[in-house]
Amino acid sequence: MKILVAGGCGFLGSHVCELFKNKGWDVIAYDNMTKFETDRITFGDPERIRYYNLDYLQQLGVDVVRENVRDFQMVRDCAEGCDYIINCAAQPTMTLSSERPGLDFETNVIGALSILEAARKHHIPAAFCSSIHVYGTGINDEVTEGPDRYYRRPSAIDESHPVLTGVLTPLHASKRAMEIYVQTYAQTYGLDLAAFRLTGIYGPRQFGSEDHGWVSLLAIKAMLELPIQIIGTGKQVRDILYVKDAARAFEYWFEKGRPSGIYNIGGGPDTLVSVLGCLDKLCDLSQTRRNYTFGGERRGDLLYFVCDSERAWVDFEWRPTASVNYGLKELVNWLQSIRDMFHA
Repeated sequence: MKILVAGGCGFLGSHVCELFKNKGWDVIAYDNMTKFETDRITFGDPERIRYYNLDYLQQLGVDVVRENVRDFQMVRDCAEGCDYIINCAAQPTMTLSSERPGLDFETNVIGALSILEAARKHHIPAAFCSSIHVYGTGINDEVTEGPDRYYRRPSAIDESHPVLTGVLTPLHASKRAMEIYVQTYAQTYGLDLAAFRLTGIYGPRQFGSEDHGWVSLLAIKAMLELPIQIIGTGKQVRDILYVKDAARAFEYWFEKGRPSGIYNIGGGPDTLVSVLGCLDKLCDLSQTRRNYTFGGERRGDLLYFVCDSERAWVDFEWRPTASVNYGLKELVNWLQSIRDMFHA
């Protein structure tokens, strides 16, 4: 079996590549090694950080193709002979989408269209990374503020919830446009296609920045005892998802029927944690002191999101398995093992 993973040298993509390589598949990690995110990291060498996952994959024997996902012909050529395509190539941040809406559109919409065309050309199943941000911030009107976090009843949100509500950014639009194209190609061309609405992914090999990857960012700053600025109240809630659980969703979808559709892929109520609650756990694991202040709010932020992923369980038997304590401990242990890559 052979798989093409676009964005394969990114955080989630590298874990997807590793999973399928360990299953004995031939794996192609397709990545242009863009540095838009890593160039905004201030606590380490951006060059070394950007190439960390590429080096890791090459040591595993994964083939790496350094090309742009927007190159339709190159993607089609690389997909020839593949049994499965996974698109982890993305512009994932609200801040960068607002600063560079053209880049956001080209990466998330045109890049996805390039993958879809390759899937159509070779009639290959494909799965795509969407985001819970497609729901918009209208959910903020459904929550109440408690002493330590925000609450909502019912606690979990399923795929029937309205999308694109409240305050929006270009990221909301590009992710939802991608989903619509996935649905359209599945219906028009009879392809097996899925879009996963992912939430709060974290774990080893993630280098968080101020724009994206907040769990890892808190973990790194806690380890280094750097000042932390909490956006908003710190009571914001997510059902954080351990990265290996996220990677398994792509495996299970392919192996258990390949149903076309849109799926919430999150940790669920069992992994619900607030920003400040997560920071407390990370400081305990790192044995460091809390050192934070509060900053302003960020346009388009959700105060609360917890996934109802029952549809994924019914359709392809996927559920998360890692507890918050387990996942955070794995993240902290990995960060401590590469501490020399960071500076205060």
